[in-house]
Amino acid sequence: MRIKILISLFASLFLFSFCSFEAGKRADRNKPRSQRITEPKTNHISEEKNSKRNISKNIKSEEKQNGLSEKSILSGEDIFERFNSAVFIIYTTDGTEYRQGSGFFITGNGIAVSNYHVFKGMTVGYESIKLYDGTTYKIEDVIAKNEEHDFIVFRVVSRKGNFNFIPITLSKPRIGEKVYAIGSPYGFENTFSSGEISQLRENNIIQISVPIDHGSSGGALINKYGEVVGITSGGLGKSGANINYAVDISIISRYIP
Repeated sequence: MRIKILISLFASLFLFSFCSFEAGKRADRNKPRSQRITEPKTNHISEEKNSKRNISKNIKSEEKQNGLSEKSILSGEDIFERFNSAVFIIYTTDGTEYRQGSGFFITGNGIAVSNYHVFKGMTVGYESIKLYDGTTYKIEDVIAKNEEHDFIVFRVVSRKGNFNFIPITLSKPRIGEKVYAIGSPYGFENTFSSGEISQLRENNIIQISVPIDHGSSGGALINKYGEVVGITSGGLGKSGANINYAVDISIISRYIP
């Protein structure tokens, strides 16, 4: 008899609990949607994708601000193939003394750059340039020159159309940046070498570890994006440590027509 009473009691309690639960669910359904208690839904995979997407957007935004997103990094081989024809050898003389240096075009219509010391004291009109293919030209006119900063900007008139040229960088050189030089040390035309920017010195001087020598003066110092950053100018030849330097190309920007 007691067992029957206990079974009946448990059945009554279960029925009461179930009815209360169902009543609660109906009451919640009848509430406005904004008042219902809902379990927050989480999708970890979706959140991770959104996070990665936001990081990617931020990186691209920063690269665009720095002007990097539109540039392609070039190998040394690519740089030489593209700009070998934009660099030339220079010969100057006063009738008795002869000098040899380097130079390069910065515009397609014949605006070119070299070091002032390659021309200093030499007879105007006696200088000539020789391109990679052996073609020679005379300098038409001098646009600007500065002995203190050791640069000269001049014009060459083409007989065959536009010249190949190296665009001037709009970015500030950075210490540790990979750079390449094309010039003619000791008359070895358009010699290619590479190294890094070692330090940025006063008076628009870039210290470089790129090997250069006599005859390299006036050559092009090019960054990994294929932009000219400096004019190779000289160094401590007896140190054996490649302590060389170039003139920052930004100094001539104001003189470009």
